[in-house]
Amino acid sequence: MADEVYDGAIGIDLGLAPGRGIFEWPNGITPAVLSSSDSLEPLPSPAYRITRLPGADSPPTGTTYSCVATYEGTNVEIIANEQGSFTTPSFVSFTDKERLIGEAAKNNAAMNPRNTVFDAKRLIGRRFDDPTVKKDIESWPFKVVDDAGQPKIEVDYLGEKKQFSAQEISSMVLLKMKEIAEVKLGKKVEKAVITVPAYFNDNQRQATKDAGAISGLNILRIINEPTAAAIAYGLGSGKSDKERNVLIYDLGGGTFDVSLLNIQGGVFTVKATAGDTHLGGQDFDTNLLDHCKKEFTRKSKKDPSGDARALRRLRTACERAKRTLSSGAQATIEIDSLFDGEDFTMTITRARFEELNAKAFSGTLEPVAQVLKDADIQKSAVDEIVLVGGSTRIPRIQKLLTEFFDGKKLEKSINPDEAVAYGAAVQAGILSGKATSAETSDLLLLDVVPLSLGVAMEGNIFAPVVTRGQTVPCLKKRTFTTVADNQQTVQFPVFQGERVNCEDNTSLGEFTLAPIPPMRAGEAVLECVFEVDVNGILKVTATEKTSGRSANITISNSVGKLSTEEIEKMVSDAEKFKNNDEAFSKKFEAKQQLESYIGRVEEIVSDPTLSLKLKRGQKEKIESTISDAMAALELNESTADDLKKQELALKRLVTKAMSSR
Repeated sequence: MADEVYDGAIGIDLGLAPGRGIFEWPNGITPAVLSSSDSLEPLPSPAYRITRLPGADSPPTGTTYSCVATYEGTNVEIIANEQGSFTTPSFVSFTDKERLIGEAAKNNAAMNPRNTVFDAKRLIGRRFDDPTVKKDIESWPFKVVDDAGQPKIEVDYLGEKKQFSAQEISSMVLLKMKEIAEVKLGKKVEKAVITVPAYFNDNQRQATKDAGAISGLNILRIINEPTAAAIAYGLGSGKSDKERNVLIYDLGGGTFDVSLLNIQGGVFTVKATAGDTHLGGQDFDTNLLDHCKKEFTRKSKKDPSGDARALRRLRTACERAKRTLSSGAQATIEIDSLFDGEDFTMTITRARFEELNAKAFSGTLEPVAQVLKDADIQKSAVDEIVLVGGSTRIPRIQKLLTEFFDGKKLEKSINPDEAVAYGAAVQAGILSGKATSAETSDLLLLDVVPLSLGVAMEGNIFAPVVTRGQTVPCLKKRTFTTVADNQQTVQFPVFQGERVNCEDNTSLGEFTLAPIPPMRAGEAVLECVFEVDVNGILKVTATEKTSGRSANITISNSVGKLSTEEIEKMVSDAEKFKNNDEAFSKKFEAKQQLESYIGRVEEIVSDPTLSLKLKRGQKEKIESTISDAMAALELNESTADDLKKQELALKRLVTKAMSSR
């Protein structure tokens, strides 16, 4: 890769279900994302009809994947990784010799489950004592420890125990996506737009931004996944001045979002958003996994729950069965020697799978009803329902949604796996000045705050300052006062949520305003200003009006919020790990070359005809040098340069020995 810096920006979707895609660009821009199972039928120019074959080429929907795209001029390109796939597993695997990211890491999961990390998106920005974290820890094969309230993933790496935050794991995946883009572009990438679930709170958004900083990326914007998908759909369906209400139903591997947007021309206005940052295809896999464990125990009288490798193999089989059930009536789960020498075979029908997940499936309709209520529109006023995320391929999900909307046809014209990265790339192109299409010249995104933001008052009562559904960026003010005579210090605990009791909401941190002039209780005027930026990230300032004294929130004690020093250290560590990865790759390559050359030389030495061509006494020298080279191969301390020197020494000796006598 050249040292030249790419003057544009890339769009990254951190976490989705995998898929493949091709793109067609008739008469300028037609940003419709297609899968390899789609057919493209020309209609009167410039339109095309996209036909999706049901169940065909359905990729895995249980584990989390990432996708990267670029947008220049009028063209969006989803970038394939080194395996030719347009999506990359969000897996990181650690061994005593190297760190693997992506496909290689996922392939290593069954053999090395305790040191292969995934699901970082479910940990990022959360406290260790979060009930959802506690529940996930029970099913994860890797170890999660409590570090002053922050969950850290503990692995064995390079011969020692290491602890990584969810931000660091996410940064490693981001680094991989950055490298995939750099290989394609032939330039260094420094800027990106990253997507997050619409229902991510402030802690989770800030932690995602920190992950970007650790990976060495300048994050131009954080946008909500359903909003990004709406861009892909809105542009792909043709720009129209006709006003449309579009519902984006985004059910991926680990998170679920529903957003209702009003689209008119190039203006995309989010009217309401709802969801669950802890619901997705993985939960459906887990329900099937639990059923399989019970069946195995019932048949064999043995419990595999404590065997991480057995559970990893079983989960993979469950993911595969789920994919099969998207197009077939039944699937067979078959694993040789699953646990303690016992084989496992079970047939699961689609009806049984739907029964196991009935509560989770029907639960996805609650956020749909919530956004309609928040936006104050009837379901009959929804013009289009767009499916995004690999889990929307599940037939029962589609049936429930169709029935909820009284038989309305679901929109499947965009590839659910790549639409989010597509929309992120369009936004990246606009922000970096690389987009020149008339379609995007007046594109305007108006997103909203997903959950109310406010402070805790006396009695731990939540006082909202910015209510949910407020368009961002925004600035809101609210006045508070003191509760005691001569009070000179005021604490401002900041929360996000919809509950009256602050304990039921998410703590974002707190700050102190002090000293303020002593006054009687209720006389002080404390103005609190909440400012939410375009990324949905919050800044709070409080000012005492008499003295003019003010204080800003720094969220220094918020779990998961990284200080500048911590980020700088993690950036340094990331560079060190990257250098280690490169050194390992170079050593592996040098080792292969040396082993191959030793093999060829040994053939020469052992071949009577060829060995006659050697100068007198040279055979022994060659054998001695081969012995030295093989010893170097066995040494862990040998570097790539050491092995190259051994190969060069052997080559010189052989060349000299084979020269005319």
